[in-house]
Amino acid sequence: MEGANLKNTIKVERAKKNITQAELALQVGVSRKTINTIETGRFVPTTVTALRIARALGVSVEDIFSLEED
Repeated sequence: MEGANLKNTIKVERAKKNITQAELALQVGVSRKTINTIETGRFVPTTVTALRIARALGVSVEDIFSLEED
């Protein structure tokens, strides 16, 4: 899958729930910096972390993460 980028809407979903990166990180069990690097696309989360983020935000993984082809 060369050329595919993982896009996400974590920041949008956090805004809808009015929670900070730190609050989401606490719920997911990771650092705030990890949430930041996932949000900005510098880090691809593990499946477990992606599922935990989705659960914490009350949406499906597919609602947050998508592949964008170059």
